[in-house]
Amino acid sequence: MADPTVSRLRLIRTTGIGPVTYRQLIARFGNAEAAIAALPMLAQRGGGRSPRIADVSVAEREIAATTRLGARYLFLDDPDYPRLLAEIETAPPALIFRGDIAHAARPCVAMVGARNASAAACRFARQLALQLAENGTTVVSGLARGIDTAAHIGALGAGSDGATIGVIASGIDIAYPPDNTALQERIATAGLLLAEQPPGTEPKARNFPSRNRIIAGLAIGTVVVEAVPKSGSLITARLANESGREVMAVPGSPLDPRAQGCNLLIREGATLVQSAADILEQIRPFDPRSVRSPIDAFAATPTQDASDADRRRIADLLGPVPVAIDELIRQSRESPAVVHTVLLELELAGRLERHAGGRVSLA
Repeated sequence: MADPTVSRLRLIRTTGIGPVTYRQLIARFGNAEAAIAALPMLAQRGGGRSPRIADVSVAEREIAATTRLGARYLFLDDPDYPRLLAEIETAPPALIFRGDIAHAARPCVAMVGARNASAAACRFARQLALQLAENGTTVVSGLARGIDTAAHIGALGAGSDGATIGVIASGIDIAYPPDNTALQERIATAGLLLAEQPPGTEPKARNFPSRNRIIAGLAIGTVVVEAVPKSGSLITARLANESGREVMAVPGSPLDPRAQGCNLLIREGATLVQSAADILEQIRPFDPRSVRSPIDAFAATPTQDASDADRRRIADLLGPVPVAIDELIRQSRESPAVVHTVLLELELAGRLERHAGGRVSLA
């Protein structure tokens, strides 16, 4: 039997296999090796060719590189996988980490904001992070310039109590921005550094929204300190809200464009933050025991074989405009299991795209 780590990495690194598809495949076939063997058949049923399956040598080289860097893998079904992160639909099937994974088991608060933040906002972010860390909270951010950097430095300033998690959009061995190289290394030794991408991956624009979903998913709540409208920080806040987490924002002057995003969040219902006490008040009622164990992370919607008539009926309901899967189930009058089976086959055939909010469209 193949090495389970190699098989899981091959499945994760296969073209077209995203977090949702990975969960469904594991739920249906029980393990990655069986899922890989079934990919050609599933894609053929979906009317396309099998996706390009990652070779064994690709996975083995990645594992060797990760080991050389002193990093380790954390898979979705591992007991140490962060429980809140496992709850989101798009939880990464695998993470690469350096540092102490126990930091992710403490109550986590995400802190994000503008890269070109004002000096006053950076100082306030450092103070908030320091006080949160001193009160047993792990501060999560993305190691960007500005507010992210201030949040990490503030949390680390709490000494032995300081805990921070840096989530990066590159490989675990790539520091971005370069002027945060020393800070990233400090987080990897004193805190926890997480990467979803394989070692050697340079930061690319498309990977930053993926990083943001991890930041939001790890945390009970997200605090935005300074942000312009339509910024990455507001994307993180939106993802937190969609996951049922707390969204908090620091108000600012209406004359400062960097405060407009925060003021907008507050107007839309985010909690106004003036001190660390405001944040702690929001997150302390949360009971982590209400979150299911990561071992249940593959309790995806079950799948079952569909007939050719089922496939045609469901495919005919799809188009270029994203539609909710629940709507497909209602209109097709098929069981959720059959609909998810057909969507899985179409996706593996390269004919389906998944969108936020559980929506799908034809590619």
